[in-house]
Amino acid sequence: MSDAEPLIPIPARAGRRRRNRRTFLQTVQRSKEENLFPSVDVGERLRELRSERDLSLRALAELSGLNVNTLSMIENGKTSPSVSTLQQLSNALGIPISVFFESKAPRERVVFHQADHRPQLVFALGTLEDLGAGLDVRGAKPFLVHLEPLAESGPETVVHTGLEFVYCLEGSLTYTIEGTTYRLLPGDSLMFEAHLPHRWQNTGKTPSRSLLVMCPSDENDQPTERHFAAAGVY
Repeated sequence: MSDAEPLIPIPARAGRRRRNRRTFLQTVQRSKEENLFPSVDVGERLRELRSERDLSLRALAELSGLNVNTLSMIENGKTSPSVSTLQQLSNALGIPISVFFESKAPRERVVFHQADHRPQLVFALGTLEDLGAGLDVRGAKPFLVHLEPLAESGPETVVHTGLEFVYCLEGSLTYTIEGTTYRLLPGDSLMFEAHLPHRWQNTGKTPSRSLLVMCPSDENDQPTERHFAAAGVY
């Protein structure tokens, strides 16, 4: 049986999901401080969005259920919010989570991103780089995904509209689709109808890198949020 063929489904490992993830977060923070991974200023964007709605920090804290001090630290760049925190803020502000990473620059017809200058979202056990940032793409959204060992989408399966394409670049990546598990090694690809219940994991012992292309058929669908929201909970 080849590595790309369906394997026996891998059970969730609850104990591993509960492991302390601060070591990786500290590594990412050091990298950001050294300007190895330039990213969008989420704190400044949050301040702009809050001001546009004429909300005080205390008012936003009440709407989001977050601490005033936490919000202040985010806005002043003293801490990086997790995906789950951004989800709480997006719900409170009534916006998609992607708005936090949008640039105010005019939309382009052609975009070129150097490898170390892509908008980047850091979550608990990995990073998500937007390869199409700046271009208003309808029907497809490309990402470069870096996952540390034990990273996963969570115990619940994900469903959304359209198609999903994954191409493994480094390490290994495991996708479980309707109970069947596929292990991708470098050079392997996977494309499937995204309404099928699915989840992803890095079950290997080394970090993985993969190209992920979301192709929702509904322009109002937000598949990226559902894919990585659980991964940001720590």
